[in-house]
Amino acid sequence: MPRSVRDPDSTPTGGRRGGRIPRGRAARTSAVSVATAALVVPLLTAGTQATADQPGGGLQRQFAAAAEQYDVPESVLLGVSYLQSRWDTHQGAASVSGGYGPMHLTDARAALSAAGSQGHADGEDARGDAARPVRETAAPARPRASGTLPARLRTLERAAELTGLPRKQLRSSTAANVRGGAALLADAQRRLGHPLSADPADWYEAVAAFPGGGRGEAEATAFADEVFTVLREGERRVTDTGETLVLRGDPQLRVPAAGQRRAGDGRAECPRTVDCEWYPAPYEKFTDSSGAEDYGNHDRTRRPDSQKIDYIVVHDTEEVYERTLDLVTNPTYVSWNYTLRSSDGHIAQHVRNKDAAWHAGNWYVNSKSIGLEHEGFLTSPDAWFTEAMYRSSARLVKYLAKRYDIPLDRQHVLGHDNVPGSTASGVKGMHTDPGPYWDWEHYFKLLGKPFTPKAGPRSSVVTIRPSYERNEPVFTGCTAAGTPCPAHGSSAVRLHQAPDASSPLVKDVGLRPDGTPSTTGVNDTGARATAGQQYAVADRRGDWTAIWYLGQKAWFHNPSARPVAVPSRGVVVEPREGKGEIPTYGRAYPEAAAYPQGVPVQPLSTLPYKLAPHQRYVAGLKTAGEYLYAVEYDPDATSFQVVRGEQKYYQIQLGHRVAFVKADDVRVVR
Repeated sequence: MPRSVRDPDSTPTGGRRGGRIPRGRAARTSAVSVATAALVVPLLTAGTQATADQPGGGLQRQFAAAAEQYDVPESVLLGVSYLQSRWDTHQGAASVSGGYGPMHLTDARAALSAAGSQGHADGEDARGDAARPVRETAAPARPRASGTLPARLRTLERAAELTGLPRKQLRSSTAANVRGGAALLADAQRRLGHPLSADPADWYEAVAAFPGGGRGEAEATAFADEVFTVLREGERRVTDTGETLVLRGDPQLRVPAAGQRRAGDGRAECPRTVDCEWYPAPYEKFTDSSGAEDYGNHDRTRRPDSQKIDYIVVHDTEEVYERTLDLVTNPTYVSWNYTLRSSDGHIAQHVRNKDAAWHAGNWYVNSKSIGLEHEGFLTSPDAWFTEAMYRSSARLVKYLAKRYDIPLDRQHVLGHDNVPGSTASGVKGMHTDPGPYWDWEHYFKLLGKPFTPKAGPRSSVVTIRPSYERNEPVFTGCTAAGTPCPAHGSSAVRLHQAPDASSPLVKDVGLRPDGTPSTTGVNDTGARATAGQQYAVADRRGDWTAIWYLGQKAWFHNPSARPVAVPSRGVVVEPREGKGEIPTYGRAYPEAAAYPQGVPVQPLSTLPYKLAPHQRYVAGLKTAGEYLYAVEYDPDATSFQVVRGEQKYYQIQLGHRVAFVKADDVRVVR
């Protein structure tokens, strides 16, 4: 949920969840978290080059040399690196947790000194419930640095001690960086009392200790499990420097009994294949600044018995992990269900899945969703998301989808930037995370649901699927208003008013009521289609394809030699004959007659987008209207009410965000 620099030409969309200024919870705010928050945010795009060094051969040789020098099995070194960086150098830029190079050696202080500043923009009420006052929240003041950073954020420091190499060299040279990673693994193996064995199976605990700096316990067992999965299955990949690296798999590789996963405490709702803890968000009363009694920071309900869970919403934190935990444990702030850590994919659960967290800015979606916050920054494309976090998130999502019968598609697994505004006035304030740099195609491959062709080349439906690494649309406003963002791979495809790259971008009348075109602003979602989203084809001309989008034709360059979309199938709806233009909605609420006495009727507020006759949109779920009425402190979950109506809705892929149309207003055409 980003707090990001606003490009003056981009939509004035939102910053962070926004919260009242926290009143403390001092017991939760340690010197470590204060130091971390102050020193690691923001980790933006600056950094020295860390490419395959010349001379001395390629990166594959550097792994072999470092493995031999420190008596670490080469496969183990390659596997650990793959889980951290997928062997990419990221041109010397630091990750979201201050990690450099293929081995993700962390140097948070250096990352901060090389980073620019990050602005903030607020506007979204994360609760999004019109039955209650807007939860006015402001970004909490950032703490000053004090105390010591956790070991996981300064592994480069230890690597420098072990190798004798300068820290700058460990950040900028891939050969040095890989040597530093090998030295850390060997040091962890010794500290754990194990020999420097040639058998990869003997290194499980050292691998589990690696994300924490190798000096603590072997706690990152899910990280180690993923590394050993890679060692068994093997990997082959072309890196961001154009070099092909190969890790040959060993299907017979065993994990010793000493390295088997510890049983959890049973409190966190997570699969056994991830490292997960219960770190609860508060549910308590407090007195606000005006002297009125309030409560926070979520609502107690009884899902899925009270309401079906239909969505999983992907966010990024716009904060470092420790600071994020401080925020979610403040009763005056807002909430989400899970936070995922970048360095090793560790998960903390805060709100039970039976309860409704306040995270998406749309009460209908909040009441029927689970929110996942990933440590990261929308406007920092080179502050990369780690493979460990992607994999841990995918395991969690698969577990949740199976448990709550949620389809694994982009109509049900939404980014925060795909959640619709509740009303026309709320469209501009909706948040835009995780943004164009989240790799949806890779994420869905990890979910076991890749975006593959499902129809012939002239299909009436397409699934957006650009090549993330090669697709680099220009965005602006990452570090300063109007300034181009660093070139970077993206899941987003740009949409034009005509089949011509020089034509204006399509319009979004919700973001710009004056009818001006959308822009390249990184927070401007008005002319953007993202990997996995499905649209009905409106036209084709040469290398260009048009889709129906926000009530208009939207064109994107889609050459057959390098397509950015694949043929697909799906349920498609269009306005019923005789209906003329039909309205769209940001919430699937019941009709007025469905509300019992004592529950205020929620208006069926329309969005500023209308669908003209013969325009077609891909439909997701079909549902009856529902409204969760939960406006008071209810620790036993006995006072809330769920209003259900007769009115049916289809969810459609309207634009970059989804929306709803009344089933009576449309007909299914295929």
